[in-house]
Amino acid sequence: MSLFITFEGIEGCGKTTQLRHLRNHIQALGYEAIATREPGGCPISDTIRTLLLDPESSAMAPSTELLLYCAARAQHVAELIRPALSEGKVVLCDRFLDATTVYQGAGRGLDMAQLAAINDFTTEGLRPDLTLLLDFPAEEGLARAKARNSSDNTEAEGRFEMEALSFHKRIRQGYLDLAATEERVHIIDALGDEETVSARITAVVDRFLARRRPA
Repeated sequence: MSLFITFEGIEGCGKTTQLRHLRNHIQALGYEAIATREPGGCPISDTIRTLLLDPESSAMAPSTELLLYCAARAQHVAELIRPALSEGKVVLCDRFLDATTVYQGAGRGLDMAQLAAINDFTTEGLRPDLTLLLDFPAEEGLARAKARNSSDNTEAEGRFEMEALSFHKRIRQGYLDLAATEERVHIIDALGDEETVSARITAVVDRFLARRRPA
């Protein structure tokens, strides 16, 4: 059974950790699952990722940022996501097109209609079957992300952590607004310990899988 599940949320909300837990859960159910991320997921897209997240790219124009994200996504879809889905795998992706809608739309103020058209072109209409939005306070998420970057020595991926708190609050609200219009987006309360949040996610996914299984 092919299935495309994406994780979305503000910086520091715990997406990467929870995606790993969900992959283990899905594999334990007998499905073949792969985990990937955006920007990145394949060599060309990973090269673009380095440029996008580098603090030295702080002068990047919003339109440049948008097109680089979409270039990375187009390659990711063509090289990894669509082939995996065609093989009947479950694909778990840390961010996808909703991140562009929110970060470059709500965050940067780019035209939403143009973003939708570019997203359609980039993905050739591919949409997630299920999107898990990890909702988390912007102040706490930003602090957690900065601490993570410092402890992991990953300052070269900290360009968005340099943005003002007001930017991150717009991102959180943008995601909540998106969830109100997209039935596939399920809001997950990301406050709580790792195991508690994981249990909330698996409950949503198990219900979703139950509806998709043949009678």
